[in-house]
Amino acid sequence: MATVSFPSKGWVRDVGPIEGITPVVWHPDNPPPDGPLDVVVAPYVGAAACIASVDKVPGVRLVQLLTAGFDGIFERVPDRIAIANAAGVHDDSTAELALAMILASQRGIPDFVRAQERGVWLRPGFLPSLADRRVLVLGYGGVGRAIVARLLPFRARVSVVATTARDGDDLVKRVRGMDELDRLLKKSEVVILAVPLNDTTRGLADDAFLSKLPDNALVVNIARGPVLDTVAALHHTDRLRFALDVTDPEPLPPEHPLWQAPGVLITPHVGGPSTAFRPRAVEMLREQLGRIGRGEAPDHIVRPAAP
Repeated sequence: MATVSFPSKGWVRDVGPIEGITPVVWHPDNPPPDGPLDVVVAPYVGAAACIASVDKVPGVRLVQLLTAGFDGIFERVPDRIAIANAAGVHDDSTAELALAMILASQRGIPDFVRAQERGVWLRPGFLPSLADRRVLVLGYGGVGRAIVARLLPFRARVSVVATTARDGDDLVKRVRGMDELDRLLKKSEVVILAVPLNDTTRGLADDAFLSKLPDNALVVNIARGPVLDTVAALHHTDRLRFALDVTDPEPLPPEHPLWQAPGVLITPHVGGPSTAFRPRAVEMLREQLGRIGRGEAPDHIVRPAAP
C-alpha cells in the first residue's frame, strides 16, 4: 500500500477509493503528519510557497502537482523526491481562454465594452478577423496542440514551433524548430506563447523578438509572465497589440503602466481555473495513483528522483 496525502477532504472524496492507495489529508501549509507518506498531492494554488515542507516528511518519493507549470518547485523540493506535473489537465481550459483573448482582441471587444459603459454606439470600421491570419504557436505540448485544434476551424493559417523540428501530426504538417523562428516572426500576425518557463524561455519574447513582428501583430501570452519581457512589450505598444493572461510581475500592481497601455488586454492568470479543471484533475489523479497502487512507475515526471 502507498500512503498518499491530499490537500483537502474534497480531493479525497472526489478521487474516491483506489486499490493499493491509503489516502490521508495533509496540506503542506500545516505541521508535518505523524507518519510517513509516499506521495504528496500539492495544492493547486500556492504550491511553490508551501511545498518545501515535504522535506520534513519521511518517505516521500513523489510530489504530484495539479498545475502544468512547475516553476518555483524544483528549488524547493529535495532532489531525492520526484516531481510530476498535471499534464493534460489544463489543456482545454487554457486553449479556450487563448482563443477567447484572440477573438476579443481581433474584433475589438474591449473597446466595445468600454463604449457600452458610456452608452456609445462605436463604429470602428473593418477589424482584423482570425480567418486567414498567419498565426504562430510557440510550444507544441498539450496546451499548444489544444490551441491549434481550436484555431484551425476558424480558418487561420497556423504554424507551430518547438525546440527542435519534427514531423507533424493530424493537425500540422510540420513542427518547425527554433532555428526557423526569426523567419516565421517576420510574417506572423498573431503569436501565441505556450512554452514552459525555463532558462531557455525566460525573456524569449524580448525586444529583438518583438521588433521582428509586423505592425499591428497580436502577441498572446498564456505561458508564464517572464516568457515575455515586460519592458520590451511596453516599448512596442505603439505598434503591436498584446493579450496577456500572465504578466511579470504577477499580480500586476495597480499602478503598473501595462494596465493603461494601448492595445493591451489583461486577464488575471485564469487560463486554468474553469469548470473543466476539477474533472480532468480527478481523472489524472485516479490514473496516476492507480499506477502507483499497482506498483507501476508514475506518468508525467518532470524531474526524476536523484539516484
